[in-house]
Amino acid sequence: MLLNPKRHHRGYPDAASREIMLKTIDFFESKGKVKLKEDDRGRVWYDDFLQFVRDNEIFYRLLTPDQYGEEGCRWDSWRNCEFNEILAFYGLHYWYTWQVSILGLGPIWMSANEQAKRRAAKLLKEGHVFAFGLSEREHGADIYSTSTTLTPQPNGTYRANGEKYYIGNGNIAEMVSTFGKIAGTDDYVFFTANYKHKNYELVKNIINSQSYVADFILRDYPITEEEILSRGPAAWDDALNTVNVGKYNLGWASIGICTHAFYEALNHAANRSLYGIYVTDFPHVKQLFADAYARLVAMKLFALRAADYMRVASPEDRRYLLYNPTMKMKVTTQGEEVINLLWDVIAAKGFESDTYFEMAARDIRALPKLEGTVHVNIALINKFIPNYFFNPQRYPAVPRQDQPQHDRFLFDQGPARGLGKIRFHDYAPAYDHYDLPNVQRFKEQIALFKEFLIGASPDGEQQQDTDLMLALGELFTLIVYGQLILENAVIYDVGTDIVDQIFDFMIRDFSKFALQLYSKRGLSAAQGGGLKKMFLKPVGDAKQFARFWSDRVLSLKDTYEMNP
Repeated sequence: MLLNPKRHHRGYPDAASREIMLKTIDFFESKGKVKLKEDDRGRVWYDDFLQFVRDNEIFYRLLTPDQYGEEGCRWDSWRNCEFNEILAFYGLHYWYTWQVSILGLGPIWMSANEQAKRRAAKLLKEGHVFAFGLSEREHGADIYSTSTTLTPQPNGTYRANGEKYYIGNGNIAEMVSTFGKIAGTDDYVFFTANYKHKNYELVKNIINSQSYVADFILRDYPITEEEILSRGPAAWDDALNTVNVGKYNLGWASIGICTHAFYEALNHAANRSLYGIYVTDFPHVKQLFADAYARLVAMKLFALRAADYMRVASPEDRRYLLYNPTMKMKVTTQGEEVINLLWDVIAAKGFESDTYFEMAARDIRALPKLEGTVHVNIALINKFIPNYFFNPQRYPAVPRQDQPQHDRFLFDQGPARGLGKIRFHDYAPAYDHYDLPNVQRFKEQIALFKEFLIGASPDGEQQQDTDLMLALGELFTLIVYGQLILENAVIYDVGTDIVDQIFDFMIRDFSKFALQLYSKRGLSAAQGGGLKKMFLKPVGDAKQFARFWSDRVLSLKDTYEMNP
């Protein structure tokens, strides 16, 4: 399941896609870890990578819809997952310039402005990157309160004024998709601005890294109809729908970072002798690595399955609107957990300046905090609880969606509302497929949680307690997470040992979150009693664990090390 750039034998539906992935791996392996780390420490702008992208038309081929590009151009989410993972494997900054280009392109491809679309395709072919001007210094991601304005002029043009903050690629994007309001109205608007214009003031890079996260100000910046992408409800929908697409990618960044860090940590520990034995022979180290590996495989199984539902989405099937925020919230926080587990093994080694891990430990923290915090995404996820548990709907079976096609619906998602009406397929068959001790025990926890919702669900006042509802959302999210992991475990035939080991930590996590909810003020005795029943422990199997450790985890020792 894990990416290994030295053994990249994955199947691709076309030669061009395979070439993109292999060339990207070769770019980084040729660059080598020493130079990678030197550039990171020196905060060197990654123009070598951007030149590589330009020379090979990579963003053009991956991010241009088929109707605006040449043969082989398409927005193929399965293919983009692969590229996401590879970039993050070598460093968050390389992934970041790709990610914010995706966000910047969203409002363009979603718009009805054909001229803007053709210009975007031309810029992509020339190797340019894009930016998404949504957040502001005073309001963050509270787009209701945006203070950037377009003021109509007598000649039919506009003047844009306002400051945008946290804008990746804002230093170099010739099309910055910028969100604001028409002055004197409540009408939202998306328009494009060019960093080269004299009325575009690039204030500074607000972070201390290779990436450029811009603070920029528009001062009477002239805008014509050619630069306006969308107005009114359409602009609002495009903002939210772009984030729906973009937030999914953050989980892949966590997967890529954790995979590289895992190899490096395992190689170090497995080749280091302390007190006469190898570090990986200590029982607690085996447990730490086993947990890290199981969590990482679970992250990837969920991520791939969530992509399947994104690719089959339609106006009648919007299940992806639960799975995407779960990807953003759960996979990224699991990434932090994986790094913490590995760090407990390698200890001080994780601070050394010549390791990849030193970058990973720093950068993994960013991902749960981008595209809306974990808290925002849990609040969104909670909207789906009633229909998920109590109002399932039949849908056609969804096999693996790795076909080479453009994901057209992502740019025609429709109104960004009606979340409470979205229906889901029954989660029970996924859990019933595996008759494994820890899957069965997790099913007990699900049944107890559902019983809690029926008999002791938070009342109206409690539902206004964000702290309490966030804890509830953690429990619900685990159930959704487990469902898609199990669905994909069948598709990828990962074997029962890994499935049971994944649910070993899932049971522990569920008990932990149940305890956190139990500890909240204001719960009734009935609610507390229901939650206490959920405090369960996994079923241990020493022979299975030993087999899992040797066959799945320790076998990865020395299978990957980045070129020096």
